[in-house]
Amino acid sequence: MSVPKHGLPDEMHDLVVKACDGDDTAMAELFDHFRPRLMRMVEVRIDPRLSGRVDAADVLQETFLDVVQGAKDYAKHEDFPFFLWLRLMTGRRLMNTHRQHLGAQKRNAAMEVKRMKSAPDATSMSIANFLVGNMTSASRVIQREESKARLAEALEEMDPIDREVITLRHLEELSNNEIAQELGLTKAAASNRYVRALTRLKKILGDTSDFTI
Repeated sequence: MSVPKHGLPDEMHDLVVKACDGDDTAMAELFDHFRPRLMRMVEVRIDPRLSGRVDAADVLQETFLDVVQGAKDYAKHEDFPFFLWLRLMTGRRLMNTHRQHLGAQKRNAAMEVKRMKSAPDATSMSIANFLVGNMTSASRVIQREESKARLAEALEEMDPIDREVITLRHLEELSNNEIAQELGLTKAAASNRYVRALTRLKKILGDTSDFTI
């Protein structure tokens, strides 16, 4: 099978080719390589109501079975780097998990108009919980939980796409190129969108000296 490199090192590209040809060992090696990034994605986006029932490791275990069974499906997404395909499969599995345990989810029409839904949205509070780690001297200004609440409120006021850009860049740590491909934007548009999103968030927060991003 012909598989584009998308900038992968030769050794890793060879593993992708083998994995797409049905080599489960190669797929396992690739999945383990990207596991930390996929784990981060699930931790950010899993619904808090699933706490105690399903965790990120459970989702990734099922995702691995999905990618092994659907390895040849990557050919349909070969314009995607391999990691983004794994991320797509992980997002689908997480959405299925949400439906299984929580029922049908409320649609976000604004997001669906602008991009293909490939993963559940992170809640504003989930984003705040992760970003609050970047706060300095919070104890001297306001209590930690109050800081989270204020940040969550600010995120809730943002456009859904802007909130997603913040999530992809700062929580999942995707590159600008990866964000552009995920959102169907040019690299320049993705970069501009990020700058606008960051500016918008800081404007909503106002003069909050204990928060940096």
